[in-house]
Amino acid sequence: MLDVAIAIVNYKVRDLLRKCLASVYASQGDFSFEVCVVDNASADGSVEMVASEFPQANLVSSEENLGVPGGNNLAWRSFGSWTPSASDSPADGSWSPPARYALMLNPDTELPPTALGEMVSFMDDHAEIGTAGPKLVLPDGRLDLACRRSFPTPEIIVYRVAQLSKLFPQSRRFGRYNLTYLDPDEVTEVDSVVGAFMLVRAEAVARVGLLDEQFFMYAEDLDWAKRIKDAGWKVVYNPKVTVYHVKRASSRQAPRRTKLEFERASLRFYRKHYRASTPFWLNGLILAALAVRGGRGLWPEILGQAA
Repeated sequence: MLDVAIAIVNYKVRDLLRKCLASVYASQGDFSFEVCVVDNASADGSVEMVASEFPQANLVSSEENLGVPGGNNLAWRSFGSWTPSASDSPADGSWSPPARYALMLNPDTELPPTALGEMVSFMDDHAEIGTAGPKLVLPDGRLDLACRRSFPTPEIIVYRVAQLSKLFPQSRRFGRYNLTYLDPDEVTEVDSVVGAFMLVRAEAVARVGLLDEQFFMYAEDLDWAKRIKDAGWKVVYNPKVTVYHVKRASSRQAPRRTKLEFERASLRFYRKHYRASTPFWLNGLILAALAVRGGRGLWPEILGQAA
């Protein structure tokens, strides 16, 4: 059995994808892995580049943009035996993984040679961990704050909308979403790591299922982490391993849609996990805040949620 099945979903970042794949295949350590690249209709030469320069990678060229969860699920279904359920969701079903771990990896990441092996060893040493992520560093050397997060509960949403998390980043109350009050070099159990590099134990995937394709981009990793954590596994941030992340390389190509999709994902995550337990008055405030932040493109979903 393989140690790691790596899914990389690409959208119009050919040159970054080349660097990412080169770094993956330069990985050192006593473990095995395979890579599946799903190209989401890039039309920028990405498919041709992978086929010619990385023939050892499994390559799936989609004629439409399936989004982040759709692309990753397509990759993992190509790795292992997949039996769909009777539901309408393409993410529901039974996955018999060919590897001990599934890795969701962004094409705008670059791995140091020992990073992947060290993360596998970390998971091997801690059987209680369902998913873990490394320290992600941006090109300017700053920490990618998304690499360790708390779930956006209604309370935390209010703090973020009110900008209290930015005003008081060292506060244990207001800085909870990005855990900005914690030492970035401390191994910590968290609510979620980020899908730019998210190593998931196969047993956890088998129990909770693949990514929820009701999300298109953003929050699919939060949702996955929540389902994994709710199933009894730990989610851990491991800064002993560092990975480099350009961040938003694909999404910045369409900034208006990106902003809308971020707020849409926030609405869907809130609706799925917290709406039922949120008081009426607080639900109204949250929907109003999302309506302002998301603009008219989000109003139909918000009005449907409020009804």
